[in-house]
This record gives sequence, C-alpha cells and structure tokens, in this order.
Amino acid sequence: MSQFATPQPLARPVGRPRAFNREHALEAAMRVFWKRGYEGASLTELTAAMGINRPSLYAAFGDKATLFREAVERYGVGPGRYVRRALGQPTARLVAETLLRGAVTIATDAANPGGCLWVQGALVTSPESSPIRAGLAGLRASGIAQIRARFDRARSDGDLPAGTDTEALTLYITSVMHGLSVQAASGFSREQLQRAADLALSTWPA
Repeated sequence: MSQFATPQPLARPVGRPRAFNREHALEAAMRVFWKRGYEGASLTELTAAMGINRPSLYAAFGDKATLFREAVERYGVGPGRYVRRALGQPTARLVAETLLRGAVTIATDAANPGGCLWVQGALVTSPESSPIRAGLAGLRASGIAQIRARFDRARSDGDLPAGTDTEALTLYITSVMHGLSVQAASGFSREQLQRAADLALSTWPA
C-alpha cells in the first residue's frame, strides 16, 4: 500500500455560488422576459432558466429590474438588430420593408418565444413597475424618432415626395410593425403576417 493517502477533493465553501457564464445567463433571462413580460417572469423561473440561485442573480445583476434592462439591451443587439439594419438601407421604402419583414421574421420564428420584447415586455404593469413600463415606452419613442429622422432625410434627398407627411408615415409603419408582433403572439402565421406587411407596403407614397 502506498504511504501517501489518496488526495481528496477540496470541499466547496458553504454558500459560495457556483460559477456561471454571465452572457448565457442573460440570454436565458431575456427569453423568459420575452415570453412572460416583466411582471409575469418570476424569480423562480428566471433563476431556473439562468441556472443560478437568487443570491447569484443579485450579485451579478443587482435586482430584477436591472436584469430586465440588461435583457432589453441584449434584445436590441440580438433579435432586434434588424431595426438598425433597416435604418441603414439606401431608400425609405427599403427601410420600411426591412422593418416590417424583420418584425414578422423575428416574431414568428419557432425558436423564439413569439411577439416582441420591446412591445409586450411591459405594456401594462402595477404602479410599482411603472418605471419599467416608462423605460420601454421611451425606448420605443427613441426608435420612432430615428425612423422619422431617416424619412425626413429621404424627403430632403428627393427619395420621398416633397409633400410627404413623415410624422404620419412613421407612425403608420411603426404601428403596423408593432401590430404584426402582437398578432404573431396571438398565433397568426408568418405567411398571414407577410401578406399584411405586403398590403401595408402597397400604400407607399409615390
């Protein structure tokens, strides 16, 4: 028999959180919020999806509200990146087409929860969660302002008719875009929603 005892694994200190991948955890949280909304996503469901316990969640993200804000940011550079891509299109019509088709594609992808986190994440909340609702409303307003500015530039460049009401055009396109996401969450198919998007584009100012 060897004179040396077999080394035993060191015991993990009591209460020490296990290591986890923060980006993977945030991705999982984003999908829970996308599916349930801010208030519908419980800490139990969030921690289960993220593979961590509550102390680890608080240590890494602060609180549920901060986690939600980070999840929304992640959505913007992930599934929602089609909006930035749309703003870079060479014509206003291609901007609108990319926005509508992007909304349909993301909202009806079987790999996604359905709908749009920006639209449905916190439409109706309790008074305690009103800052979350206001934050998402502000984010949507910022996006609308960017689209309006892009259409204004298109009008100045002659890409849109001189008399185009860019405010109304922006409101129309974004209302359709948001509505497509809501209808996707209600169960309408990609083919149905693409037809609706095509109809909206058929009214483009000439």
